[in-house]
Order: sequence, then C-alpha cells, then structure tokens
Amino acid sequence: MRGSARVAQDTERTAPDTAAKDGRAAGSYDFLVVANRLPVDRAGDSPDDGWKRSPGGLVTALAPIMEKSDGAWIGWVGSPDEEIEPFEHDGMALVPVGLSASEVELYYEGFSNATLWPLYHDVIAPPEFHRTWWDAYRRINERFALAVLSRAADHATVWVQDYQLQLVPAILRARRPDLRIGFFNHIPFPPPEIFSQLPWRRQVLEGLLGADLVGFQRPNDALNFARAARRYGGAGGKGTNLLVGRGERAVHAEAFPISIDTDRISQLARHPEIQERARQIRHDLGDPKTIMLGVDRLDYTKGIRHRLKAFEELLVDERVKVGEVTLVQVASPSRERVEQYRLLREEVEGTVGRINGAFDTLQHTAVRYLHHNYPVEEMVALYLAADVMLVTALRDGMNLVAKEYVAARYDGSGALVLSEFTGAADQLKQALLINPHDIAGLKEAMVAAINLPPGAASRRMKAMRRQIIVHNVEEWSAAFLNRLSEVTHG
Repeated sequence: MRGSARVAQDTERTAPDTAAKDGRAAGSYDFLVVANRLPVDRAGDSPDDGWKRSPGGLVTALAPIMEKSDGAWIGWVGSPDEEIEPFEHDGMALVPVGLSASEVELYYEGFSNATLWPLYHDVIAPPEFHRTWWDAYRRINERFALAVLSRAADHATVWVQDYQLQLVPAILRARRPDLRIGFFNHIPFPPPEIFSQLPWRRQVLEGLLGADLVGFQRPNDALNFARAARRYGGAGGKGTNLLVGRGERAVHAEAFPISIDTDRISQLARHPEIQERARQIRHDLGDPKTIMLGVDRLDYTKGIRHRLKAFEELLVDERVKVGEVTLVQVASPSRERVEQYRLLREEVEGTVGRINGAFDTLQHTAVRYLHHNYPVEEMVALYLAADVMLVTALRDGMNLVAKEYVAARYDGSGALVLSEFTGAADQLKQALLINPHDIAGLKEAMVAAINLPPGAASRRMKAMRRQIIVHNVEEWSAAFLNRLSEVTHG
C-alpha cells in the first residue's frame, strides 16, 4: 500500500525507542485503546482540580476492560497547548497526546468535522476539502500512532476508535506487523458514490485496511466500506471479506452495533431521588398531560429542525394544545467554533422563539429549550418525566439516547418515535419508526405516540427492553474483541 508506506517512513524517522515517559518500559502494554479523546474531563476549572470520568457510550464500554487488563488509553485531553505526562485514573493508565490550538482547528474542527463528518453523513451539509486540513490530519494520525508504537508490547491488541484516526491502523501495520489491530467506526460509512468525493479517498482506505477487523454500526456500513475498498483502495476479496497486499492478508469488515450500560440506567431510574426529580420536572412544566422529549447534540444530522417543524404544524392544526402537550428539547453544545454549527444554533433558537411567541400562554410554554450538558442523573429523570421520546435523526450511526430512554422505562410505559435512519432502528423495531424527511408522517407518528393505548405501549416497550438487556455495552465490546482474536489467530 503506497500511501501507508510513505506514512510509515515518516514515523520511522521520529518514532521513540526509549522508555515511556510514565516510567514503564516502552512496549509494556498488552492492550491499547486509541481514541481522539481520553476518557476523562477536568473536574473543575483549574488544572489542580484533577479529573473525572467522561460520560458517553465509548467510555462506558471500554473502562471496565481497561481496569481489568494491562492496558493503556491513548488520546487528547480536550484542551489545546497542554503537555501532560501519562497518569492513572480509576485504575486506567492514560497517555495524553498533545494538540496545539492550530492543530485543533485544522485536524479536529477542519478535516474531522467539516470534511469527514458531513461526507460520512450522506452530505446533509456540504463537506469542505482543504489540503492544509488533510496535511494536519495526516500529521496528527502519525502522532497518535507513535504513542502506540512506543508502548505496545509484542503481539499487543490495539483498538483504534472512530473517524478522526483512520490512518493509524496502516501506520501501525507497517512498523509492527505483530500487532493485532482493530478499528471501530462510530459513525456511518457512506456509499462509494459519496465517499468518492474525498480527494484523499485512497489514503483513507489504505489507512483502514491496516486493521485486521474494521467494525461498523450497521451491516450496510460494512458493505459500503468493502465496496469502496475494492473500488478505490486496491483491495480484493468478496463481500465484506477483503484481501490486501497481493492477497496475502485478510481484512474483515463487520457490524457490531454499540449499546449502553443498561443496568446502570435502569438502576438510576429506580432511585427514589431521581423519581422525585422526574415528578418535579413535570410539575415545573405545568403538569401537562403529555411531555415529548428530544435529547441531541446540536448537530445538523439530528433532525431537530424537522422535529420543531412537525410540532409547530401540530399546534397550528390544533391537533395538540399548549398546556396539554409540551416539547422539551435538550440540545447540548457542539463544535460552536464551526460556522455551520453557529448558524444551526441561531436557526433552532429562532424557531423555538417563534413557536413560543405564537403559542405560549401565561401559564404554559410550548417548547422548553435547554442548551446545556446535563449529568446522567438529570437525563434519567428527564427520561422518566417524558411520555414520548422523539429521535428524528437524518443519519446516525446508532443513537444511544433512544436506548437510554428504553432502559429508563423499567415499568414498560412510554413511547419511542425513532428515525429509520439510525442504527438503533435495526434493533428497536417495536418503536414508531419514521422517515424524518416526511413531515406529514412524522406528525402522524407523534400523534399516535401521544394516543398510544397503555397496553400497546407496554408491549412495545417491553420488547425493546429485552433487546437492550441482552445486547448491552459489555456484549458489544466483548463481541468485537472476541472476533478480533478469531480473525487474527485463524
């Protein structure tokens, strides 16, 4: 693979071969996770405040494995221009990779989130292609790979995470063919006809083909990748079983739908203090008959505008009334330095203001809009307070919020309106599935969810709960790692 060979030559000139900075000998870890971010956040505003474990599905999935294994997690701390020595937190060895402010702008905000993110989400927003962004992406992928190369034991397992690090597998393969390398893509992988727009399509595919196992959320994503790899990446083979390097090495592309820590969410939902908080939320909203809830990162892929449009039309049509039905929209801040996201926030907040200006009463509001991040306990209280969960993503790798809502509804109540363009729709088939582009169909599903008879709602919810209890986050990580062991041992 010509592109990966060039990258490997660059890394050989700078790869450290001395002891790791944490005092352990280089090559001392048998299991390494490589992700854009470390699994911790600052516990306060000051560097002296220490660290706390980050929320999110990936951390929840992998933290238990890291705690039990002789492993290390390699990633960025989340703030630019910080040089931090490797450290331990909650039983995990953490190896920071530093990024400057300009590198964050070019590699993360630029190539990762203004080129790859829209391209991989079916060009819902137009991707931008800039050579300076690509150069930064390549350099940062090399830096992450170097951190692995200096710490991986012989025959170590390396699990690379997500679209920000797609070149890392090939860099590792060229330098350390003894490594067992897995890659998991947490977002969709587009059809070859869309992926082909990327000027560096071959280099990205060659990077991914350095892995032994490439995992995706849905079978169609694995198929899209395999088709692109044969068409543009020089791979052979059939179906999702690929051959590279003159057919000498096999690469497997397969679906491993990620899930949540079902037990934790269910236990929190049964906690008396959280149940009381849910009752308080309903009271603060004026005790409406129905609370509809949307919980999303503020992102153009999430279909927030479509959801608001449908709700506004229901109010105009008088099919729902303020005081009887309230929509709560949690939109966590996201990539606010990227222009498309600033414009999206302005549009969403303008729409909410227009709806509330037209339909609010002195006692009740139509849409309660919350542009905040909330701890998991508050989110579970919101799930308990909400009668209807609205997940209207235009394209989503999985959507764990849908699964969290189901996990919280331990009594079988509640209704889930779910976009068919989410990975979760493959598993939660008893949800009210919708095409979010079909506003009329979305409106009908929202009304149906409001009026769903308790017995029918309970049957649907219990069936979905069975799915997420069996297919939880531990099952996801175990399935991937077991399969990685199978394909590398033959």
